[in-house]
Amino acid sequence: MTLDQLRIFIQVAEREHLTQAADVLALTPSAVSSSIKSLENQYGTVLFNRVGRRIELTEAGRIFLTEAKSTLNSARAAELTLKELGSMKRGTLNIHASQTIASYWLPPILVRFHQKHPQISINLIVGNTQQVAQSVHDGTADLGYVEGRVDDTLLNVCTVYEDQVVVVVAPEHPWGNGALINPTELVKADWIMREPGSGTRAVLENILALVGVEISNLNVALTLPSNEAVRSAVISGQFATLVSKFVVDAHIKAGLLRIVNIALPHREFYSLTHKARYKTKASLAFEEVVRLQVIME
Repeated sequence: MTLDQLRIFIQVAEREHLTQAADVLALTPSAVSSSIKSLENQYGTVLFNRVGRRIELTEAGRIFLTEAKSTLNSARAAELTLKELGSMKRGTLNIHASQTIASYWLPPILVRFHQKHPQISINLIVGNTQQVAQSVHDGTADLGYVEGRVDDTLLNVCTVYEDQVVVVVAPEHPWGNGALINPTELVKADWIMREPGSGTRAVLENILALVGVEISNLNVALTLPSNEAVRSAVISGQFATLVSKFVVDAHIKAGLLRIVNIALPHREFYSLTHKARYKTKASLAFEEVVRLQVIME
């Protein structure tokens, strides 16, 4: 069994389509098919069911897919270790971050890192807190940055920043007049929410829990997948939402939104790394830039 066979198997398994996998791998469909058949014959195990022109993983194939991915991740880690024994003359840093962090907090840090290390390219992927944590767990991300708590014993979770969250409404909303609002009154509003798994949503859930209210007790008019969509919806109607002040600062200054007068705790931004995986020089350098940026602020 070779690493190339594993790469081919994974691409076919993820797409369940020989031709699509061949396109991604820059191989001919016959070469991909031959590699899969060779793997099956070598170990006497059927990895795919052929149903007409379609293919689908067998139970053995599904089990093997997990191990194949793990093996390739280990091989990638070994290759990175050897490369990093030299110098940071080139390389790629895979960073996954939740939406608020990726859109508002990370950009100046990314610029500062690029200025110091222009030879290192950064691949930034945006997801919610759960997705980012899973990426670091699986090894597809070198570093993760999230605004929600993560409970994974395989990950190092470190606080890197304190963020200010605010409840905002349109100026004509009853809460837009600056009157003090008690957290128990949050159930009286119509809400625009982020999706489950979002760190911002988790903050609101925690605030409600402190006053004995379940999020299911809120009247949620819309659940939207991005901060920008949530912000636009609140500007357009009689709704409330909770977001990072980063997201709405310019719109507050422009008079399009108002901050509700309610006492809220700060929330923390966290960095995520895998305890058992080698930390590259690029990762260490990026963490240092983050540390310096926070000190400067």
